[in-house]
Amino acid sequence: MRIRALATCCAAVAAVVMPATPGAAAITVGSGLSTSVAVPAATTPPLPLSVSATPAPTAVPCPKAVAPKVSRSPKPTPPPSVAAHRTIGGDALATPGLIVPPGVPAPPRVTATSWLVADLDTGEVLGGCGPHEYATPASVQKLLLAATMLPKLDPAQVVTVTREDLDIAPGSSAVGLVPGGRYRVETLWLGLLLQSGNEAANALARLGGGADGVTGGVRAMNEQARLLGAYQTHAVTPSGLDAPGQFTSAYDLALIARVCFADPTFRRYALTERARIPAQKAVRGRGFEIQNENQLVYRYAGALGGKTGFTDYARHTYVGAAERDGRRLVATLLGAEPRPRRGWEQGAALLDWGFALPRRTSVGRLVEPGELDTEPSPVPTRPVDPAASAAATSARPAGTASVAERPGVGTFVALAVGALAITLAILAARHPRRTDLGAKPPS
Repeated sequence: MRIRALATCCAAVAAVVMPATPGAAAITVGSGLSTSVAVPAATTPPLPLSVSATPAPTAVPCPKAVAPKVSRSPKPTPPPSVAAHRTIGGDALATPGLIVPPGVPAPPRVTATSWLVADLDTGEVLGGCGPHEYATPASVQKLLLAATMLPKLDPAQVVTVTREDLDIAPGSSAVGLVPGGRYRVETLWLGLLLQSGNEAANALARLGGGADGVTGGVRAMNEQARLLGAYQTHAVTPSGLDAPGQFTSAYDLALIARVCFADPTFRRYALTERARIPAQKAVRGRGFEIQNENQLVYRYAGALGGKTGFTDYARHTYVGAAERDGRRLVATLLGAEPRPRRGWEQGAALLDWGFALPRRTSVGRLVEPGELDTEPSPVPTRPVDPAASAAATSARPAGTASVAERPGVGTFVALAVGALAITLAILAARHPRRTDLGAKPPS
């Protein structure tokens, strides 16, 4: 009786231990068949992705040049800040203030509200002021258009400019293209980068946007920004003319500029000093010459070019790059005023500061295109779809088991207890029950 009771108890323990073990699942044997065991969901809650009780450090003020007071429109309200986006490129970049390597000379005083200096080749971020702060781009957004459409459009293709392409804000920058005029795509690019032509931006976005036209072009720009890791950039217009919800950051501009300057065709356009816009005899349009508005090209040794920008909301924005002693740097700045130094001069001063720093000096890095899309996703907290789980199981080769299906410690304990219970039950069957008084069994 005692042996049977012990056997019953062991069997009960095995029944309790087996389903309570997270690792208890179908154990696949060499034949590809499986012994069915209960497969409960793990009861341990997932750990949080990050836990931090450390308060954010106090921001170091950026060196500022005093600019004359100007009447300006209220700044657009940026979208809510996303903590993960502010640490792209390194935790040190998540500051609204100054971030530079320790012990280096102070950067120049500029009027820009945010800026960044980075190495185009190594991707090292040499320093910045509020590198992940939202700002309005103005015409430096045309660099995103170039990064998106240059690989897609044939520069030798001849296209017709439409009246819709000329639908731009009155008084805004334009090349002087005429509706019905036929121009090579290369001419449109030169008009975009030398003269900041907004009608050229519309035409290029329309051509690259496929059946959806400009809307498709802007959508492609935003997809490209996402691919580059420029998560704080959102385009609404291809030209950078102000529109609700349109923002970028100094860090994002450096990511975009790095892709542009990696393209030899872009570098050739950006360093072009003069270009000829051909006459359009069919629509009585005269030919004329345009010049590069980026003074860095003419007045900075080793200049690689860049892009200027201005709107009432954005104020002056600038991206400029240069090469010195085999080192290529880019400076991006947003929200600047033209006095005491113009935007390109502020960019030149930041480039000088960057070139004076020792090589391999950095406070962060520019992420590579597509890098953020390849990072592993967080562990899901929702239950796994049974159908998907079954499909995954059937797709595994015979004789294998997933990690979740491999037996855990509790499984082996349960099996051992179960084996003991079976042994005791066999012994009980072989030996009839006896009484302590030696009485015969009932007949």
